[in-house]
Amino acid sequence: MSNSTATGNPSSAPEPPATSRPSTRHQDSSRVEFFQMMAWRWDITTAKKLTRARTPQGRIDPREWAGMLRLIAISTEHAAHVDLSEPLIVATVPNGGMLIIDGWHRLYKALATGVPELAAVILTAEEELACRIFGGESSGEVDEYGDEETYGGS
Repeated sequence: MSNSTATGNPSSAPEPPATSRPSTRHQDSSRVEFFQMMAWRWDITTAKKLTRARTPQGRIDPREWAGMLRLIAISTEHAAHVDLSEPLIVATVPNGGMLIIDGWHRLYKALATGVPELAAVILTAEEELACRIFGGESSGEVDEYGDEETYGGS
């Protein structure tokens, strides 16, 4: 459950993006928390409901994901108060591998404080689709592994 990104100095957290950059994780006026990465957006409120009572299925080494923090707007104030015992939520993005969709502030704090790994829950293909607001396009077909095939586009 690791990403191919790596850091040169695993003991320190990278600098967060400037606060003037648009945030990729928001709560809109309807109080739905969401995470957006490029042309994909997920409903984190729904993802949390789906995974609330689930035992984490994996562990994530924050150092392997540190390079991705350059793409995420991090509030260091918020990161200082997050609970590292709360599992990250990971989605498998069709044709794109795994992506943390909830827990970037926890990952940042883990890097800053030297925590070597974080618990994670992984959304099933059906759960990922249920949480996806937009991005990708579902074909409705099932591949030889029993997963719904999806094709790029938005």
